[in-house]
Amino acid sequence: MPRRTENSALSRFVLALCDAAGAAILPHFRNLPGIDNKLEGGFDPVTEGDRAAERAIRAMIEATYPDDGILGEEYGPKPSRSGRVWVLDPIDGTRAFVCGLPTWMTLIGLIEEEKAVIGAAHQAFVGETFLGNAEGAFAYRNGKRVARLRAAEGGTLAQARCGTTGPARYSAGSKGRIYAALRSQVREFRHDADAYFFAMVAAGQMEIAIDTGLQTYDIAALIPIITGAGGCVTNWGGGSALGGGDVVASAGPALHETVLAMLADYLDGDADSAPMKASNAAQN
Repeated sequence: MPRRTENSALSRFVLALCDAAGAAILPHFRNLPGIDNKLEGGFDPVTEGDRAAERAIRAMIEATYPDDGILGEEYGPKPSRSGRVWVLDPIDGTRAFVCGLPTWMTLIGLIEEEKAVIGAAHQAFVGETFLGNAEGAFAYRNGKRVARLRAAEGGTLAQARCGTTGPARYSAGSKGRIYAALRSQVREFRHDADAYFFAMVAAGQMEIAIDTGLQTYDIAALIPIITGAGGCVTNWGGGSALGGGDVVASAGPALHETVLAMLADYLDGDADSAPMKASNAAQN
């Protein structure tokens, strides 16, 4: 865990990275000359906004912390000589981005000693940033801190507001049953805001965010934000979420135990309850 003075310096640096990413992305938002597809036989879009933002972030990290590792979605891993790894998703929610919807976010996380110690989720178009570090979790508006984040207290599954990427990711088997059970048991169920749902759990606006098939760069930045606000985030088996896979966040320990118990009732062995070691990729 970074010392307090180092934590403050690193947190300021993360906010500067968010600003640089936003400056690289916004000229492309709602102004796309073309969309590339990374997935043969399907659709996994990537744009010049994704690439430009990651290039900008990586350049700043390499200039300021040259010994640190980097794990980015678009340009892969850089080995670490310091033991620290920056984890980057320049545009989480590229499908929303290519549709002109402002529900995408830039995710920047820092891993040290196999723990996510600092994270930021930034929405440049609306000027909103969520930051988690050793001091807690905070909301920023246009670069100025405006609030300490606190997850909602109390509540039951029947009272919960829940979000996930979309039903297509839960198309069969136990995941299909989990999707149906959640949708029928919670008060409100929303789709297609990706990382924003996890940020809203930290902000006290929702009680559950759940997703499946994540990578480390989809979740590393969000872990310090959620836990810093008093929420819980694990994989579906209750273990570390840092390696991605199937991940759930809840507003507090009691609700999280309820959600994990519900998931356990429906899992039949095909869910990824053992996280991948993707967080090591940039260190090997």
